[in-house]
Formats: sequence, C-alpha cells, structure tokens
Amino acid sequence: MTGFTLLGASRVHLPSEPYVLLLDFLCERFTAVSRASWQQRMLEGKVLDEQQRYLLPAEPYQAGTLVYYFREVLDETAVPFTETILYQDEHLVAVDKPHFLPTMPAGRYVEETVLRRLMKRLDNPHIVPIHRIDRLTAGVVLFSINPSSRDAYQRLFRERKVFKCYEALAPALPGYEWPYRYRSRLEPAQQFFRMQEVAGEANSDTVIEVCEQLGETWRYRLYPVTGRKHQLRVHLAALGAPIVNDPLYPCLQEMGEYDDYTQPLKLLAKQISFIDPFSGILRSFKSQLDLLV
Repeated sequence: MTGFTLLGASRVHLPSEPYVLLLDFLCERFTAVSRASWQQRMLEGKVLDEQQRYLLPAEPYQAGTLVYYFREVLDETAVPFTETILYQDEHLVAVDKPHFLPTMPAGRYVEETVLRRLMKRLDNPHIVPIHRIDRLTAGVVLFSINPSSRDAYQRLFRERKVFKCYEALAPALPGYEWPYRYRSRLEPAQQFFRMQEVAGEANSDTVIEVCEQLGETWRYRLYPVTGRKHQLRVHLAALGAPIVNDPLYPCLQEMGEYDDYTQPLKLLAKQISFIDPFSGILRSFKSQLDLLV
C-alpha cells in the first residue's frame, strides 16, 4: 500500500502495443512530459496500478491494464481563499469551502484543492469527498477520513437520505407562487462542461422558495431533490433568473485565463443534515459564509 489514494488521479488504459517498458509508453503518449519527469514521478510513487502498487521506471509494459498517475501542474495558480473546518470526528470532516477552490483535483488544479489541502493539513492520505460541489460554488462539503465507515455515509447520499439546502442570489421572479417545484431532463451539452435541458422524462428536481427580496435581486433557498451536475444553475436560468455572476448559464460567457475574484458565483451550499448511521444522532452542518458579503 502506498501513501497515496487513487482519488484525484488520472488513469490510462494500456492498449495492445509492442512496448517493452511502461515508461516508454508514457513518454510516447504524453509528449509534453519529459522522460526524466516521468522517471521522477515513478520514483516518487505517483504512478500506480489498480492495487495502488508503485510502478517504477523498470516496470514492464502490460497491455490491457489500467495505470493511474498524478498530474503535476507547473506554476499552478494559488487560490487565495482558505477552507474552514466546521466539524471533525473519527469518521467525518465537514468543511466550509470558499468560492473558486475545487473540491478535488481536476483540470489545471491539483494541489490547490480542498482534498489535497486536507490531506496535508490532517496528515491523512485516505481522505475522500463523500459528495462534491462545483469549484465556483461555496459552502459545506463532507469528507470521509475513515475507509471502514465510508460506505455508510456514501450510502446516505445514494439513497437520498441527506437534506441539502442552498442559497442563491438571482433576479426577481414575481410571477410565480412560492415555494415552486421545477423538474426537467438534464443531459450534457455540446460543451462537455455544461448541461442542457432536453425533451423527455424529468431526471432533475428542485424545490425553490424566496427567503429575501432585495429589490431587483432576490435571495432564494434551493432544495435539490436530485443531484444532477449544475442542476440548480440550469433550473434558475430556465425560470428566467440566472444566478448572479454565473459564467455558464443561460449562455456561455467569455472567460479570461484567470478568475475574477471580485465576481464570485452567488451560489452557496448552506446546510447539510442527516441522521448519523452509527450514532443515530442528527448531524447538521451550516456554512458560515454569506452571499451578500
């Protein structure tokens, strides 16, 4: 067993090709990474098989197997916001995630993620997010720190036994009766990072209520019954009230290379509650962040 978890690692399936060494394949497939860099990654335990076994530079090539590797982003942009630990016990860590910080490695973010920060902060390589929220969304995220109890908490989400409440700032919608329930069918859009509504049986479901009217902008509470990607963002945009500072919905906005930290998406995972599967106690975690700040 290594000191890494495969969560957050990229993976590649080895095709039927006449390579002698795994290193030869990696160098030819990923030409932007030098041979010396691949050798160093392998020596540092950053290339593994499905059993989390280190794959060293002399590893023979085995077609048909899966290889996991940890990407390294040169000059990774630091995210100038800090996560806050709201709660911790022998099973869970509840974190208040700031805007712009990813939950786990993806794209150009590896070390600047809540997962990798927590691994270092708690000196625990076995931390796993039980669920996720978007990089641009702030609020409560739960992490498992104990592999033996992990599935019990993940099952709560799979079986929809977790109460989730979000808040959002969006344009006023005076023509509706509140609370309002919105359902639609969501599928991936042509741009892989966006979702779209399509015809067909609904697979996404959100209950929406108004909690504060602030002139032309209202504060909404959103209760996702289902958990589709970007569900809340798509649903509010479809109603004619796209979330303030949303760069993706209803239309894709031109985005620069770097985030504008003065324009955060006004969406917050405000509260998560559930009955603890081990103690039977009601657990409820609330974000300390405020969308009006």
